[in-house]
Amino acid sequence: MIADLIKQQLTTALKPDSIELIDDSAAHAGHAGAKGGGHYNVTIVAQIFDGKSLLQRHQLIYQALSELMKKDIHALGINALTPSENT
Repeated sequence: MIADLIKQQLTTALKPDSIELIDDSAAHAGHAGAKGGGHYNVTIVAQIFDGKSLLQRHQLIYQALSELMKKDIHALGINALTPSENT
């Protein structure tokens, strides 16, 4: 299952305190861009984001998921927080 792979790869690369992943793929079935890959939203809390800009946080996530982004993930909403921001 792709959702499990996403969590596994993010956990391995970023060592987060928490990950919440929502699979919204079923809600997007049938639209023009839904030919391949799923739609996901992730909220990830990790110390590695401390001192990083929003762009740098997203880049870390995209790097961790690089192979999945090629065909298994069509859309990814990201909420990347440090532990101190997660209050």
